[in-house]
Amino acid sequence: MSDKRILTIQDISCVGQCSLTVALPIISACGVETAILPSAVLSTHTGGFKGYTFRDLSGDMPAIGGHWKKEGIRFDAVYTGYLGSIDQIGYVQTIMEETLVPGGLRIVDPAMADHGRLYYGFTDEFARRMGSLCGIADIALPNITEACFMTGTPYGEEPKDEAFIESLIDRVADLGAKCVVLKGVSYEPDRLGVAVRQDGKTRYYFHEKLEKSSHGTGDIYASAFTGALMQGFAVYDAACCAADFTVESMKKTLGDDSHWYGVKFEKALPSLVRRVNKG
Repeated sequence: MSDKRILTIQDISCVGQCSLTVALPIISACGVETAILPSAVLSTHTGGFKGYTFRDLSGDMPAIGGHWKKEGIRFDAVYTGYLGSIDQIGYVQTIMEETLVPGGLRIVDPAMADHGRLYYGFTDEFARRMGSLCGIADIALPNITEACFMTGTPYGEEPKDEAFIESLIDRVADLGAKCVVLKGVSYEPDRLGVAVRQDGKTRYYFHEKLEKSSHGTGDIYASAFTGALMQGFAVYDAACCAADFTVESMKKTLGDDSHWYGVKFEKALPSLVRRVNKG
């Protein structure tokens, strides 16, 4: 197994099993040293909780990045998730430039929208700037809604057929992303998966579609993908591995209606560790 160090930049939602509280344990479980840079601290995530606290850490990010640069701290990859402002997008770009090793990977999950809508507090301008961050990414990991907002593509309410998906991936690739992993692709009612565009070719991976959706699964997917990738998996294989782990995490949560705020990914970690180690 290779000794890699990655940096992940996203918020800490103290309760809710998303963002850094899933990224750190999942990537670490894959055997990869994981450094973090919180973009904000929330008491809970924003999906279903009320009255949550929020502290923006934008003002701390340049100083932290500057300290790392001074100390000569370098990362083999930077993986970004939820960013709270346009300013943070600029800070992330600088940190990538100053702390990545030569040939280091830029992995961008533009966590800002789903189900045809932007998350609370985000604007079309933010989506455009996020598109610029995906444009310098080695791997962009948008869902369909995020890809639409970044590229100015109407989301619509109609089912997304293969022609739509291929055109949408083209548009994300045109932003500059070297590789695109589009999440939430479905051509059949009982199947869901990802489309992976690499070297001009698209490959699909589908799995069973569970009836119940859950908070935090996009973060779980991106974290497992990053962990597998950094342990030598090819992009497509890492995409498949992450999809299977996300489904397994959701299955571990089925039947527990009190656990509505996230999924029990911890119970699925042994299967991910075995698979990554075999890979």
